[in-house]
Amino acid sequence: MLETYFSAPKTFARLRNGPSGPHIDGFADALEREGYSHASAVRYVRAAAHVGHFLHRRRRALTDLDARTLEAFRRHLPRCGCPLSNGGHANHHVVFGAKRFFLHLCRVGVCHAQPVPSSPDPEPALIAAFREWLQRHRGAAAPTLRQYGRGAAGLLNTLGADLHHWNAAHIRTFVFDRAKHAGTNTTQKLITAVRAFLRFLASAGLCRTDLDQAVPAFAHWRLACLPQCLTADEVERLVAACDGSSVRCLRDRAILLLLVRLGLRAGDVARLRLTDIEWERGTLRVVGKGRYEVRLPLPQDAGDALLQYLSARPRVSATDHVFLRQIAPFKPCVSNHCVSGVVKRALKRAGLKTAAKGAHLLRHTAASEMLRQGVPLDRIGLVLRHRSLDMTAYYAKVDLDLLKQVAQPWPEVPA
Repeated sequence: MLETYFSAPKTFARLRNGPSGPHIDGFADALEREGYSHASAVRYVRAAAHVGHFLHRRRRALTDLDARTLEAFRRHLPRCGCPLSNGGHANHHVVFGAKRFFLHLCRVGVCHAQPVPSSPDPEPALIAAFREWLQRHRGAAAPTLRQYGRGAAGLLNTLGADLHHWNAAHIRTFVFDRAKHAGTNTTQKLITAVRAFLRFLASAGLCRTDLDQAVPAFAHWRLACLPQCLTADEVERLVAACDGSSVRCLRDRAILLLLVRLGLRAGDVARLRLTDIEWERGTLRVVGKGRYEVRLPLPQDAGDALLQYLSARPRVSATDHVFLRQIAPFKPCVSNHCVSGVVKRALKRAGLKTAAKGAHLLRHTAASEMLRQGVPLDRIGLVLRHRSLDMTAYYAKVDLDLLKQVAQPWPEVPA
């Protein structure tokens, strides 16, 4: 109701009697449910009234509101002369409030959202089938599906749709040509995507079964460098940078402790649900890559931080995701970038300068700390959910003191 945000009778009359009046109260209720601050909601309600007057002066109704009309409203703001708008002029709050009002009208059936324009180059059915195969049989996440789909589409567009004419020379030429204009990481991702696509085609009987072996390997040396990680003192500084009683501080602290104590990936934290926290057992259910599910012991400090955050967590959302954004409307942090952004901002507040700034830095830190505490490599691999012990062996080089004991002296150069 408008009484939540306004008190003057003349303001009620102006808002409710205007062209947007029949839906103003409902819009105000929606803003309150979605958790917008008082100041923001006042701006957005006034913007909704302004949109109504803008349409009325052009002899149009609210049902005519669409994306094109919103753009015309934005262009109108710098030279606005609406006598009853009282909704500001060239201000991003007014533009955003108008968009929120349009979405509200779409939800209540007054307006109709614009259909998404069809892509000028629709995705081939073969690429769509490849994505479905990856998701069903490999449990691939959305970012992986996009990455593999791009590589497969590039191969299909270059070699043509006649798969029976593909041969090893064509495959290698395609990879080498792309590698000339790409960096190391991009080339490695392309090779992985092309191999997976060829294996999919072979499993469907659409190409030779050995074509994936024609994809050249990228020359690189595994375990050639030390893993980037933080020291114990730096971890304390990082976590202390999130001290505070605000919901944002509580959320960021819980995220950091889960990352650095359990070595979780950013996607693991983003996908965490309330039902994954088993308080009575003191465990955390984690579903990682390829739907690989494990239960990890929940450390005391991480559990306490989670409990504090959940006690203060916004309750306006019906989602069961644990971590939510801190800007209304409160939605889940479903992106890996959201979690890595928490780490990046905390590193900046703590004054820590590192080459790596994302969530994976804390995964490396967790593994390195477990090794320093004497945890065997196979146990570390179980916590990190590595499929191969070779992946975990990467962290064995962190124990520099032990490496010094086994290092052989460099032979003297003869005179």
